[in-house]
Amino acid sequence: QVQLVESGGGLVQAGGSLRLSCAASGRTFSDYAMGWFRQAPGKEREFVAAITRNSGRTDYADSVKGRFTISRDNAKNTVYLQMNSLNPEDAAGYYCAADRRFDWSASIFPREYDYWGQGTQVTVSS
Repeated sequence: QVQLVESGGGLVQAGGSLRLSCAASGRTFSDYAMGWFRQAPGKEREFVAAITRNSGRTDYADSVKGRFTISRDNAKNTVYLQMNSLNPEDAAGYYCAADRRFDWSASIFPREYDYWGQGTQVTVSS
C-alpha cells in the first residue's frame, strides 16, 4: 500500500501561484511514476502532469503547459506541482497518484494509477 497526502491548496487570485505537495509513504517511492490530476464539479477527472520514477521525463496537459511544473524529490518521498499564472479554469480538486512502474515511463491515464490521495482544493478568484 502507498499512502498519499496532498497539501498546498487554497484560494488565490487569478494570475497568482500555488505550490502543491504530495507526501508518500508505505512503499519505495522511487518505484512509482507520479501524476497529478484534477476534477472540477460536474466534470470528469483530467490529467494535469506526470513524472517518471527518476524525473527523466515529464508530461503536461496542453492547458497547463508553460504554467505548471511537476517535480519530485525521491529522498523526501514527495512530488510537487508548481502552478503559476492561475486562472479560474484551473479551479478544481487536485489529486496526486502513484503508478508502480518497471520502466522509465509515466502514464497520462487515471486508470493506470494504483494509489490516490484525498485531494486538495484549489480555488481561483477572478
